[in-house]
Amino acid sequence: MSGAFADRFAQRRPETVAAEEWQLRCELAAAYRLFAHLGWHELIYNHLTAGVPGTEHFLINPFGLMYREVSASNLVKVDLEGRKVEPGPWAVNPAGFVVHSAVHAARPDVQCVMHSHTTAGQVVACQQGGLLPLSFNAMFYAGRVAYHDFEGITLEREECQRLAADLGDRNVMILRNHGLLVCGPTIGDAFAEHYMLQRACEVQVAAQAAGMPLVMPADDIARRASAQYDRTARKGDQNTLLWDAMLRWAWEIDPSFSH
Repeated sequence: MSGAFADRFAQRRPETVAAEEWQLRCELAAAYRLFAHLGWHELIYNHLTAGVPGTEHFLINPFGLMYREVSASNLVKVDLEGRKVEPGPWAVNPAGFVVHSAVHAARPDVQCVMHSHTTAGQVVACQQGGLLPLSFNAMFYAGRVAYHDFEGITLEREECQRLAADLGDRNVMILRNHGLLVCGPTIGDAFAEHYMLQRACEVQVAAQAAGMPLVMPADDIARRASAQYDRTARKGDQNTLLWDAMLRWAWEIDPSFSH
């Protein structure tokens, strides 16, 4: 979690919610609002989830709300079986539970999981070659992308183990014929992964549509760039700087997410 806006978030914290969980709720709600602002939503579908520290519970969006309606207080807390931990008026989309519970259960190092159906992400997911090392952003993922074959709408619990096995220890996965899935040790890390992956997909689709010969860098160069990004962003301070900036932006757009 980030320390940004901690004081402002704390001022709105209900007495019944622990401080650490409230900060997590505010940051996850901010991510939903940012996804809405950036056009990465799928109306009431798709999910961003965050594990509650010290528990096997995670927070997920109320099924039926648009991303721009998600707030810290209306996020639903569920266990790894998809059962609501606390009473409330909102249900949880079974498809969201299956995808996200698979990752949260298999990856204790992951706090946040994000899944999207963006147009560019789905186009790349439909291509046999998947993500290509064409653009600056795409280089960040050389040798780091997992793939999971389409099995239908993710409603079957049996798919959980296969999905988690395909992800392995990677933080980025393309769900073939479906969309994008990223995860990270914090909400900010997961947001940064989704942003860069989405940009890579957008540029790939645009470059292919231009109809001109494409320049494909050598594999060793792509992997070198990937290692550089890993060192400076994922293991450095750039993801934190980016997420703090995103929280400031979310607050400027509409601070109601923190209620």
